Amino acid sequence: MNRTNEAKRHQSGGGRPTTLGGPAWLAVLVSAVSLACSQAADTEPPVRPNVLLIAIDDLRPELASFGVPYIRSPNIDRLAGTGRVFRSHYVQAPTCGASRFALLTGRYGAAGNSALFERAQQMREDPGSVPPSMPAWFRLHGYATVSVGKVSHHPGGLGGPDWNDASNPEMPDSWDRHLLPAGPWQHPRGWMHGLAGGEIRVNRADMDVFQAVEGPDSIYPDGGAVDEALRQIDMLASDPDRPFFLAVGILRPHLPFGAPRQYYDPYENALLPPTPHPERPQGRSTWHSSGEFMGYDRWDRDPNEDSEFALEVRRHYAACVSYADAQVGRLLDRLESSGTSGNTIIVLWGDHGWHLGEHGVWGKHTLFEESLRSPLVVSAPGMPVPGEPTDAIVETLDLFPTMCDLAGLPTPDFVHGVSLQPLLRDPAGEGHPAIAYHRQGSTIRTPIYRLILHTDGYAELYDHSSAEGETLNIAESNAPIVSRLSGMLQDRLDLVDRQTPAPQQ
Repeated sequence: MNRTNEAKRHQSGGGRPTTLGGPAWLAVLVSAVSLACSQAADTEPPVRPNVLLIAIDDLRPELASFGVPYIRSPNIDRLAGTGRVFRSHYVQAPTCGASRFALLTGRYGAAGNSALFERAQQMREDPGSVPPSMPAWFRLHGYATVSVGKVSHHPGGLGGPDWNDASNPEMPDSWDRHLLPAGPWQHPRGWMHGLAGGEIRVNRADMDVFQAVEGPDSIYPDGGAVDEALRQIDMLASDPDRPFFLAVGILRPHLPFGAPRQYYDPYENALLPPTPHPERPQGRSTWHSSGEFMGYDRWDRDPNEDSEFALEVRRHYAACVSYADAQVGRLLDRLESSGTSGNTIIVLWGDHGWHLGEHGVWGKHTLFEESLRSPLVVSAPGMPVPGEPTDAIVETLDLFPTMCDLAGLPTPDFVHGVSLQPLLRDPAGEGHPAIAYHRQGSTIRTPIYRLILHTDGYAELYDHSSAEGETLNIAESNAPIVSRLSGMLQDRLDLVDRQTPAPQQ
């Protein structure tokens, strides 16, 4: 699957798609759509499929459907059996905000957690310079758009001191409704780092790093949020004349690792496989000291020095994965009972990976494989050979054009990704190199190599066909490979600075 020039990817046949300015631009677009509809009154309109986008926080590709049998994930595995599992999917950044920026805009962008709020600020200051987001694009084409939970960086999608200021949306003009029922956690900030029964994080050092308390799913934050998502499915399904784009963000397995006791019980005495490459890498790298994890109350135990504690951390992470999987199951069941499952595209996406001791890291924020590889499952009505996985390398920002293709919408020319339709038709097809970026530098992943370029030019090159993988830097002895991959990486990074033309009105 080859990348094409941005200007060649628009397939609307009705002129160049332009950026979303403000109310005036929206009025022009709505008028044009209304005129087109009136001219085609005698033509039966196409039945657009619905979209259910499930975004899961900090989820490693450790699931049975991804080849990890000791994880209990029956609901994600059920979805995988109806769709395409992308076993080599890579995110654009090992941090929530920047990764979700790529998902929701289809574009490479800033590396920090504030990327979407910076975009919102730019929309206020210079509306014509900012292309529509993915939900905005679907909304402009007649979809009802709703988000529940953590879809953008802030749960509920708002700014302000407790992330509940309705005058400061993270993604303007994108959602008909963006919801976060905080329940006993009081506000989105409390929900984001909550433990059982409404415990809110004030200082990380005063909050346990993991926990398993008896009770129903609603005792932890995801339970109430998914309750709201189920209500939204029922509401959206009640209007069969308007397709919907529903995005649901599931928080776990984000820190702290808290889940109802029933999800921990199967792992309590489980002997998990050893962690590969647990040693800190030699020489310079994007290694860090796991500050977020280490900042919680660990009862003075360090998983890098205490193998029993490391195993216990991994068991609680696994419990959180099974808890998140149960929430996915509730969504799939309600979609089916609502009568909309037969005409709904379902995408399950992890916003990045998470180290569980590899390289001596407990967290994300590196440019290694464990931070950047995450689960991706795409299921669409009528897709061929469902259940067959693909090992082709793909990126998060490929989802915007893919979902346009599947929904029968024009693909805008401002997106940086390519449609995954060829891989949905044939899982044996080819992918493309994936890039990512963070504060310390950027990286490109091919089927064989990972190149990491630090901001000062220092290079790490790893050979994934070797047993050493990302533990042996071979850059010094492979200068031609470093040069070639560096050029490929820079070509892609140059897209970040490319401006989209203002609307033609």
